[in-house]
Amino acid sequence: MIPVGFAYERPDAVEGALELLAEHGEDATVLAGGHSLLPVMKLRLGTPELIIDIGRLSELSYVRVEGDEVAIGAGTRHHAVETSDVVAAEVPLLAAVARTVGDPQVRHRGTLGGSLAHADPASDLPAAVLALGGTVVLRSLRGDRYVPITAFYTGVFSSVREPDELVVEVRVPRTGGAGWAYEKFTRRANDWAIVGVAVVDGRVGLVNMGSTPLRASATEAALAEGASIVDAAMLADRDTDPPADVAGTKEYRRHLARVFARRALTTAIVA
Repeated sequence: MIPVGFAYERPDAVEGALELLAEHGEDATVLAGGHSLLPVMKLRLGTPELIIDIGRLSELSYVRVEGDEVAIGAGTRHHAVETSDVVAAEVPLLAAVARTVGDPQVRHRGTLGGSLAHADPASDLPAAVLALGGTVVLRSLRGDRYVPITAFYTGVFSSVREPDELVVEVRVPRTGGAGWAYEKFTRRANDWAIVGVAVVDGRVGLVNMGSTPLRASATEAALAEGASIVDAAMLADRDTDPPADVAGTKEYRRHLARVFARRALTTAIVA
């Protein structure tokens, strides 16, 4: 299908984008890489009146160490995250997960901030940032707001971001040599995950196991209390509500979550 008509603006600075968001609110949508937004528009599941193109704002593309955290600009491409020496050294889980996103074309256009803002529970990177205990930085003309990733998502394709706010940065703690792993089950290499499990330093993020990206809280609690990997992994699907579709039933996804949690935890411990 062809999208409905829309107005288009390409500001030359973040401040200009914020002014447009403040003026147009819910009638405006931000375009970064476009791999999530354009399919939605073609299917007419979204019909914004104004597209604000921030894809060329270099001030949103960076990776740097700041104290105990790594700060990554929201406009940083997946490929840049995947190949960053800083990410590889300080948060290797994030580099590994970025490497699994789509195909090379997607990774050279898609952005970290766009992936998180899209709020798709089947997306890889939100689960990784959850496992890392990261923070999303939202900016508006009113100032910056720091939202823990655990409080960012509210439902399928929805978050606490206000219409006048822009995701400008993602901050994740430096994990250094902590054990980590990512296990992802797909029918084809560049498909969305049927189920994915991200593990780092005793935290477990789940992909496609509910209406939002989730932490496997029961598994984390069991590990903290000294449970074995096998016993803790058996709790990975507790308090989840996975979808049922052509890729698998709810019970199938529950089974996969337990299996891949065990594999990821084992890999993280060995590492």
